[in-house]
Amino acid sequence: MELKAYFQSYENYFWEWKTDEDVPGDSGYHDNNLLSVPGVGAIAYRPYVMEILKELQPQGWPPFGALLMVLYAMQDGYIDFAGPLRHTAEFYSIGNFDFNAEKEIEFLEKIQSLPHVYKQKQNRIVLLQTLFSNGHNRISSLNAEANIRIYYKRPQELASSAEKQHAGTSVLNKDLSALNLNEKFPTVQSIIDAMKGLVDEPELDDEVIEEETTADTDKDFIKELIEEPKTFQVGSLIKRIWSGLKIPMRYLSPGEQPIGGISDMTNKGDFHRMLLSEFANEDDVFMNRVANNEALYIQREIPPEENIFERIILIDTSLRNWGTPKVLAFASAIAVIKHPKAHSECKVFALGQAGIPIALNKVEEVVENLNQVSPVLEVSEALEKFFNEHHSEKDIEIFFITHEENMEDEKVQRVVLQNRDRLKFLVTTTSDGEINFYKHHKGARKHIQKIKLPLQELWANPPQQKPSVHNFNGKKTDLPQNYPVLFPTPVNKIAKFLYEGEFFILSSKKQLLKTYLSDNYYDKHSYDYYKTHHGCEVLFDNISIKPKGQFALAKNKQQHFILCQYQSDKKLISKLNLNTREYSEQNLIGMNIPESYKLIYFGRSFYLHHPDNVTHYKINRDGNISVEPITGKDKEFEKNNIKAEAEVAKLKGSGLKIINNFNKIGINQYENLVISGHELYSSSENTLDFSKNKYDIKIFAEQNKNKFTFPDGSEIITDSRGMLTFRSSNKSIEEFFIPSTAHGFLSLATYTEFGGSEYYLPEHALLKVRTMDDMCDRFLKPFIEQILDYGA
Repeated sequence: MELKAYFQSYENYFWEWKTDEDVPGDSGYHDNNLLSVPGVGAIAYRPYVMEILKELQPQGWPPFGALLMVLYAMQDGYIDFAGPLRHTAEFYSIGNFDFNAEKEIEFLEKIQSLPHVYKQKQNRIVLLQTLFSNGHNRISSLNAEANIRIYYKRPQELASSAEKQHAGTSVLNKDLSALNLNEKFPTVQSIIDAMKGLVDEPELDDEVIEEETTADTDKDFIKELIEEPKTFQVGSLIKRIWSGLKIPMRYLSPGEQPIGGISDMTNKGDFHRMLLSEFANEDDVFMNRVANNEALYIQREIPPEENIFERIILIDTSLRNWGTPKVLAFASAIAVIKHPKAHSECKVFALGQAGIPIALNKVEEVVENLNQVSPVLEVSEALEKFFNEHHSEKDIEIFFITHEENMEDEKVQRVVLQNRDRLKFLVTTTSDGEINFYKHHKGARKHIQKIKLPLQELWANPPQQKPSVHNFNGKKTDLPQNYPVLFPTPVNKIAKFLYEGEFFILSSKKQLLKTYLSDNYYDKHSYDYYKTHHGCEVLFDNISIKPKGQFALAKNKQQHFILCQYQSDKKLISKLNLNTREYSEQNLIGMNIPESYKLIYFGRSFYLHHPDNVTHYKINRDGNISVEPITGKDKEFEKNNIKAEAEVAKLKGSGLKIINNFNKIGINQYENLVISGHELYSSSENTLDFSKNKYDIKIFAEQNKNKFTFPDGSEIITDSRGMLTFRSSNKSIEEFFIPSTAHGFLSLATYTEFGGSEYYLPEHALLKVRTMDDMCDRFLKPFIEQILDYGA
């Protein structure tokens, strides 16, 4: 079902689209942002309804009118759904069709009678999923996903849906049939019982929360970290760090200091603080006691004050701090936060391109933040920005945790040196398990202690994966626009461009790609075939064009990419700003332009041009589209065009066959990874490639959309554009990437290192180049061994 048809509104119907001018719409489209019952009241705003539909997408969508009436019945207060439903049924009862909405009204009254707790927050979604599961006249999950995608791409299309049409009997019949659920749910209690299959009783949630607050949460939390395979390595280090940690864990504020009795007495002080009883002594005795420091004084008399001490921990998440150093960093931070003697408030920031506040109080939060990685090599800018901000509301003690190699960077050294009076502790980590603690005091840095952790011993017995750890919610795992390595260039292309010396490709998937040619290859023997061609990076996705006609590419004054399209069969010329999505077109029927004219770019304009004709047509690059006939030949014009065509012709044959239909992923009997029937293995020295798998798979990964999870928790995330992301359950193994290309040498890269075919190496990359054998030994083989060890 098309988007317009699903959201179509109708005359004399029980719901309609309206516009609330005081509330901005989502997706940049502000009209028709409210759904309402005519003459009665609002149902819900459009952004909220779209969020509901996104949650229902995995099981398919019910008819839109039926969904709206259930949402309306969930509201509190006076709700009149009987009147509008009866009016609609009466209006469309024509001829042989006699509609009666009484059964549907009876069902909606049950929804209205449900206890409030079942109609709020996440329970509301579960209720809708329960009611419409396997219901009548649903549209499929696939079509629902397509409609969501179209809506966020072109929300203005709802304008045509808001124009009311005559419904006809079939439309009303679909809505009423979807609401006729009395047989399925004869009572209110039957609805609640059906929901229990999807969610626990809401009252139980409060009891669990009360239990958590009374338990010894710190000890339980460390235990949970150790029992969860994804955080086992962090959790197993914390108690060992506690045993050797020598930094002060508890500070007494002035309010906690002694304020009375013997503890407040001293034998030195000012006369006005001397105890009155001392003056009662005889003069000789009094002078003797003063001379021998035996007289008693009141040490201080200040009122209690609240504890104003706070700790802030800054964790480096730059590329150099990936792998084992990151595990040590998070373990050190949690050890400080959760130390049994620590009573001060503590905040944590992840430093990358900026300082991001994070929480480390739940296992899920630790798992999520362990996967944080910033594309920067060092965090001097984020660190400096943090110190420049105002943090004077409390007495702050700042920890900075980083890899020891980062402290060799001049920029990081400068920021640390400039702020040494405010940076209390510096903690450095190494890849072999060493943690060093430094303290800044009076402008000098002092080494406090070194903790050497036996990583192999502590990580020797990882826990078994819990069967319920995979929460497959039907949502696709988010993918980045680009990776540290280039995508393989697709075989199917709509157009190829040369603009200001750079090569661009418009792919059949409606993406604008950037590529380059080079003779600079470092291994002539293994990769001779790819000595000039290279992969590509994605500049724009989901470009709204029809894949036919001729295309030209340029940039306007604002450096936005402008894509010009000429459809000679329709005599239509159009321009699309890829950055802003602004579109304009003009019909050229009256200009009688011959079929043989070609669309090109020259100077600062597009042209429709033929080398044998003196008349060509100029299309402006900036502003709304306009076409102007130009007479006269220009030698430079033709010379530039021939040169551009010759350069673009060099891209011929740059495309590779991409594996993009991912299904079965696992490890075969020879302990090689198998991806969709292709075995990943090294056929010769310093190579890695895919070939057809001929062997049985002994360990399978479980699929959830584009994520494949092995029993130990290791993951492979697939990208149909031609890339695989590997995330091991062993956090000391860095996340790495391998292109999914059949019949060609591959590459393997992390955020900092690269090995394999130079075809995938970005033109201006800062990656350290290694041999493929070295990269496989350090990343791919340990990834597989982690999975196999779990099985053993």
